[in-house]
Amino acid sequence: MSAHRTTRSPSRERGIPEATVARLPVYLRALSTLAERGIATVSSEELATAAGVGSAKLRKDLSYLGSYGTRGVGYDVDYLIYQISRELGLTQDWAVVIVGIGNLGHALANYGGFASRGFRIAALLDADLAQVGEQVGELPIRPMSDLADVVREDDVSIGVIATPAAAAQSVCDLLVAAGVTSILNFAPVVLAVPAGVDVRKVDLSIELQILAFHEQRKAGIPTAAVGSSGIHGPLAKVAEA
Repeated sequence: MSAHRTTRSPSRERGIPEATVARLPVYLRALSTLAERGIATVSSEELATAAGVGSAKLRKDLSYLGSYGTRGVGYDVDYLIYQISRELGLTQDWAVVIVGIGNLGHALANYGGFASRGFRIAALLDADLAQVGEQVGELPIRPMSDLADVVREDDVSIGVIATPAAAAQSVCDLLVAAGVTSILNFAPVVLAVPAGVDVRKVDLSIELQILAFHEQRKAGIPTAAVGSSGIHGPLAKVAEA
């Protein structure tokens, strides 16, 4: 039986801004694509273009890793992949538990890209006893009563919540009580967690609404009538709520 991880994030210890941390996976994806094409070195301008950011921002982000590149040559692609992977904690194995094996949970469980990025799905759990024992990929669905044992035995640090919104907070509480310190939440609800627990929220409906906003702007459709007294029309009721 392994002891639960208590190591702190290198990024936090070294004072890397959260905005920079959020961009590191984007750089890593761009670098991995370059490596697959056999490209050994890349300039900051080329990498910035591939990642969709400004070159000055990219250089500043990478400087937090101690990587400044070589003038006239650029960055060594393989070494930069290693640096970013190490900073993100991807050079070690992370056990993940998925709770809520509906359509989304099934899709996540069957996704083949986790293992190559350092994440191992340790268990699938659901409160619906009718699903318990069903095989999804290589893993059976287990009951929620197994959660504490799974977290302890498989040294789980990351929990994924793919339940309906009404069940998400209670599942979150169970994960935290079992010792999980990082949670990826797909449920459309804001979770309350104690200090020391990190939550990342993925809300597909919000992302679609943001895209709808940009489509509306591109089409030249007015979003609201704004007068001297503020917002009028249908949006006024929303603003007053």
